[in-house]
Amino acid sequence: MRAATRCVHHGPGNDPYGSICAPLYQTATFRQPSASGFGEYDYTRSGNPTRTLLQDQLAALEGGTYACAFASGMAALTAVTRLVKNGEHIVVGADLYGGSVRLFESLSEREHVSISYVDTSDLKAFNEALTPQTRLVLIETPGNPLFRISDIRKVAEATHRVGAILAVDNSMLSPIFQQPLSLGADLVIHSATKFLCGHTDVIAGVVITNDWNLQKQIAFTQNAEGAALSPFDCWLLLRGLKTLALRVERQSETAARIAQFLKAHPQVKEVYYPAFAEPDRYAIQRTQATSDGAVMSFTTGDPELSTQIVESLLLFEIAVSFGSVGSTISLPCEMSHLSIPRSLRSRLGPPRDLVRLSVGIEDVDDLITDLEQAFRRASVLSRKPVNPQPC
Repeated sequence: MRAATRCVHHGPGNDPYGSICAPLYQTATFRQPSASGFGEYDYTRSGNPTRTLLQDQLAALEGGTYACAFASGMAALTAVTRLVKNGEHIVVGADLYGGSVRLFESLSEREHVSISYVDTSDLKAFNEALTPQTRLVLIETPGNPLFRISDIRKVAEATHRVGAILAVDNSMLSPIFQQPLSLGADLVIHSATKFLCGHTDVIAGVVITNDWNLQKQIAFTQNAEGAALSPFDCWLLLRGLKTLALRVERQSETAARIAQFLKAHPQVKEVYYPAFAEPDRYAIQRTQATSDGAVMSFTTGDPELSTQIVESLLLFEIAVSFGSVGSTISLPCEMSHLSIPRSLRSRLGPPRDLVRLSVGIEDVDDLITDLEQAFRRASVLSRKPVNPQPC
């Protein structure tokens, strides 16, 4: 089945009554056949039919075999870091969510794991960062929030040469537009809160793989640390997945028009979006993804002007996260990336005037009209441009 069909048809599952809608097994525990024998399910932390159905569908959408659903994207990422032992090394892409940086810094302090932050779109710098102790490489491509594009195939080749594991955060594009496992990744991570859910009503994460040994370790952490996604949230996520292809296709079409509007606007200094990447980066994007997605960012050269634009919008809600059916806008420096430790902000922090948009399913002309009025109003309210400093 193609992706759009697979989003709707999740398979028979475990329902003995043939329910077309995925059944919700909202139970903590299950009746057992005897005092000395266990059935397929015994306790929802360890397994639940609704979660099994969700995990099977998520794995299939990514072209994977196994999936583990977690209580958040950060819980999913934390489970992946459990693969790394004391004294080993992790290479992390420099263009990534601020909360991920906070997690890796905590890991470095508590577990004595060394961390290198590298622009993985620069293959020379990436290769130089790898060591015999490297156990894990984590990249986001396109990155967040500067949309740097890394060559997944070449990063995978280099990662495997040193015997390390490559994990790709695919939250930005979803499996509809990019499937990293087919490009050489060992693990795919999603903040399922974003496009997979699409309705801002579930916090969830997922790790997907084709490797049984990796799956065993991830599943152990999911169960032993109690980080599994609850049955009701699994059911909500299954419902959201039905419209995934429909949503992201509409959102990406709208985003392409908004990106062009921003690029032509005199108050915009630079637009960060895969379609506007350098020719060699854009060529890589076209070989590994079928769309540029529905999220972008831009700078104005003036943090106050950027703030006024964000606060003058009517349809774009000011909110962290992305991927919802409703359009949102944020200042990453003050919101999603504020958790980057102060010691790393000069290297990893986004510019203070950077604005990030997540485009929803609203009418594109209404969204552009909203942006136009916000720019007009902001230009009156803001002071003269200044040279923005990093976060």
